[in-house]
Amino acid sequence: MAEKTILVLARRDHGEAMRVAAGLTIAGHKLRLVFMTGPVAETEANAAHAELLELSDIVPETTVEAMAEDLALLDAGALAAAINASDIIVNL
Repeated sequence: MAEKTILVLARRDHGEAMRVAAGLTIAGHKLRLVFMTGPVAETEANAAHAELLELSDIVPETTVEAMAEDLALLDAGALAAAINASDIIVNL
């Protein structure tokens, strides 16, 4: 199977998006994760999911200005380019 570029948009459920993104790396695909709509809640579950991202070598990005100190901030143009460059988009 050919490597796919997958973009996971974490809109409604940041924790589930982190879990799904980490799981998709098993198939060897190139993966991007973008947090949207608000900062990620600081919960034990989200902390565990963040560890999965680290183990999977996923460096998340964000469209949320409040998270720009910790993650790369994508403006509308950069998000559109990421969507356009993706083979598959998962919206959670």
